[in-house]
Amino acid sequence: MSDSLGDRVVLVTGASSGIGRATALALARGGAKVAAGARRRDRLRSLADEAPGELVVLELDVADPESVNRAIAATVERFGRLDALVNNAGIMQNGMILGADTREWVSMVETNLLGSMYAVHAALPHLIEARGAIVQVSSTSGRIASLGSGAYSATKFGISAFTEALRQEVTGRGVRVTLIEPGFVSTELTSHITDPAMRATAAEIAQSMRTLAAEDIAQAVVYALSQPDHVAVNEILIRPTDQVR
Repeated sequence: MSDSLGDRVVLVTGASSGIGRATALALARGGAKVAAGARRRDRLRSLADEAPGELVVLELDVADPESVNRAIAATVERFGRLDALVNNAGIMQNGMILGADTREWVSMVETNLLGSMYAVHAALPHLIEARGAIVQVSSTSGRIASLGSGAYSATKFGISAFTEALRQEVTGRGVRVTLIEPGFVSTELTSHITDPAMRATAAEIAQSMRTLAAEDIAQAVVYALSQPDHVAVNEILIRPTDQVR
């Protein structure tokens, strides 16, 4: 792979909003051929209308292994190969452990952790063939757990562990693996929080600082994927300047 995005085929998960949408657009503007996957097809249609170049939209639920397999197959069928996977899909449902609705824990594990694992598993044969790249979008919550984010942080710590094991497994085969850990980003992620107190706390924290934009993280993805073959950017930690932890 060269240091240009031109003609590269990239699948982005969670592309209907936030970081995923911004990343799909940034990659398309850089000349990549993009497969944008998400559950909300209406959002994907507006993305397709806005994106330059070749961008196809795919209905994709990362928590469903069969849906993931179909999306990978559709990407390869459409473009003939797969050069990179950007695993971005995720949900955040913060809350205290005592009295928690454990169905929310299951949902986060299935989407955030298992979803990224399913996508890697399905894409890996193609990425090995292409000597491609994998970008795993995690969070600062995958480094520092905090009150009220126990289950969410557990999924993000899990992504970090899985990603490092993955890197050790495939780097000798020319596949580059990058973990990106954003701090507070202005997206709709906090709207997933069902606990009113936790949702209010998240809003207060966001208002207390100059948060990152989704485009800031998209540019980090572009940077990682644009490096020459002999350069592997293994980890990018990005916080707002105003964020302390």
